[in-house]
Amino acid sequence: MESILTLFRVPELRKRFMFTLAMIGVYRLGSHIPISGVDLQALQGLFNQGGLLGFVDLFSGGALGRFSIFALGILPFINASIIMQMLTFIWPKLKELAEEGASGHKQISQYTRYLTVILAFIQGIVMSIGFRNFVLPDVHFVFFVFYAVVGLVAGSVLVMWLSEIMTENGIGNGASLLIFVGIISQLPFFIKNTVVLLSGGASRVGVIAMVVVLLVMIVSIVFMQEAQRRVQVQYAKRVIGRKMYGGQNTYIPLKLIQGGVLPIIFASALMQFPLVISEYSGVQVLKDFFSTYYRYDGVLYNGVLCFLIFFFTYFYTAISFNPKDLADNIKKHGGFILGVRPGRPTEEYIEKIVTRLTLVGASFLAFVALVPTIASNVTQVTSFQGLGGTAMLIIVGVALDFVKQVETFLLNRRYEGLIE
Repeated sequence: MESILTLFRVPELRKRFMFTLAMIGVYRLGSHIPISGVDLQALQGLFNQGGLLGFVDLFSGGALGRFSIFALGILPFINASIIMQMLTFIWPKLKELAEEGASGHKQISQYTRYLTVILAFIQGIVMSIGFRNFVLPDVHFVFFVFYAVVGLVAGSVLVMWLSEIMTENGIGNGASLLIFVGIISQLPFFIKNTVVLLSGGASRVGVIAMVVVLLVMIVSIVFMQEAQRRVQVQYAKRVIGRKMYGGQNTYIPLKLIQGGVLPIIFASALMQFPLVISEYSGVQVLKDFFSTYYRYDGVLYNGVLCFLIFFFTYFYTAISFNPKDLADNIKKHGGFILGVRPGRPTEEYIEKIVTRLTLVGASFLAFVALVPTIASNVTQVTSFQGLGGTAMLIIVGVALDFVKQVETFLLNRRYEGLIE
């Protein structure tokens, strides 16, 4: 709480916070600007039915249900980032670029932007054609598809730009914050649906049980996100000139979930891409398959989601954590892990620990993603459908990351003050 209050005390931090709020305001404003030519009342009635479309609409903050210029949201950018990170692993030229440092990462970011435009263009065409039954009678359909695609692609590029400048000039990760805001904006609708459900004769015990489950999930997510395995390291004493260095004990904090909330965001974004394509493609076979076997509360959907959570948890850990570099740094500074020889044995020891931690972390993420669906089926309280474990993980994870960014900024500021 002290860190949050500091947002308004430190001028530079307050400036960054206000900039973040301003960009969020622009994002929310854009999500309420519809693309003309669509019967919005009929479209809103379709999304109010819940199900697959309601779940997809959750991550756009309701922009998809209003067919606004931000209907595609940040998902094309996230999908492009996933594809580029995978290609960096398997494509030698991109791997060389990634190893060049800042200039290479800048070039990869540019490629990611180009790919975002391509994905937004594909999704925009499919979505515009999929909304053909909601186009007003006096609007020419071909003309509608043209300006709708232009508007959707332009909106997606603008959202991508907002996320990047929020990351650079604001606080926290811009893309994660935009998804966070989109989910938060839908919470009043879940509360309203719960009140309607209670007034319709739903069991109060079931509603209370569902709320308790959600609160327990929040506590457990915070606990697991902050959990870490501390590997003890001993540094040998060294005499340089007339001074003695080293000799102290310290530890390496290895987080239980190295990727934080990113694996669940990547998995959810990848799950929604085929769902949107199938829903708006107009191919009845695909729509029947997804509506019958690939429901967000079904076995197949959740099975694939769990697989993707495991995959992205391990994948992000592999690209963000290098046991070899850590082992070399420990050896270079005269350190060693008790009972483990420096060099290759230390690398294998750390890699073994990280692999086990990642397994536990991925299992927890998958478990949390399934809990709300199971609880909803048991309690028969359907008003929270859509606000699943995925959304809860994103909300809590992004909030924790925001607080950590504030604390890191304050810590750096203290050190800079000492140096000056």
